[in-house]
Amino acid sequence: MDIQALRAFEDNYIWLLREGRCVVAVDPGDDSPVLRYLADENASLAAILLTHHHGDHTGGVAGLIARHPAPVYGPANEPIASITVPLREGDTVIPPGFKENFRVLEVPGHTRGHIAYYGHGALFCGDTLFGCGCGRLFEGTAEQMWASLSKLAALPPDTKVFCAHEYTQSNIRFALAVEPGNVTLQERAGRVAQLRASEQATVPCTLAEECETNPFLRCAEAEVAASAARHCGTRLAGPNEVFAALREWKNSFR
Repeated sequence: MDIQALRAFEDNYIWLLREGRCVVAVDPGDDSPVLRYLADENASLAAILLTHHHGDHTGGVAGLIARHPAPVYGPANEPIASITVPLREGDTVIPPGFKENFRVLEVPGHTRGHIAYYGHGALFCGDTLFGCGCGRLFEGTAEQMWASLSKLAALPPDTKVFCAHEYTQSNIRFALAVEPGNVTLQERAGRVAQLRASEQATVPCTLAEECETNPFLRCAEAEVAASAARHCGTRLAGPNEVFAALREWKNSFR
């Protein structure tokens, strides 16, 4: 299975999974780049996978299925009218024409019904986990997001994380403010700066790298907890409260 990225809007990624002539589009917020790809490659749209209901992830669905009718998989607990196959925790997705299957993980926090797809060493996590960051809490709670991120962090370390936005460099600036003594993070900052200087993508990244550098996965680390407590000026009781403090700090970080 080949995985390719299509750029959309300012910083979105639409991930395309391809096996032979069959293509699966993950979170197509815009139909135009996918339609161009299908025409240029003489490929067939086998399915659409959606992680959550925000328009920059679903806006291209109607245009795609009007030209290329295909099943639309997505979260059962989100208001997305185009979904034909609603999914819940533990469900398995086998797109038409594909040998690979993907396990569905419920990861609420960014939205109430957000899901992710995991299979064959790849994680498509929408706006839950980013390169060195995580999504804002638009609908869910800090407790839900911390539980969701902990679920993702428990996947195999060599898992490749295919998130939906190019936010890594700005996220690293915040991570360095939280954990300036993290040498692995400092090294990652240098690599990411080089990639962005040449307009290259910083994702996918590995889950191991995220666990070593992403402050939102490191809330049990002493330096991260101490930084969060200093910033909010109060004692924090455990990783759950550290995460909540970090997320509030990041919301206003410039």
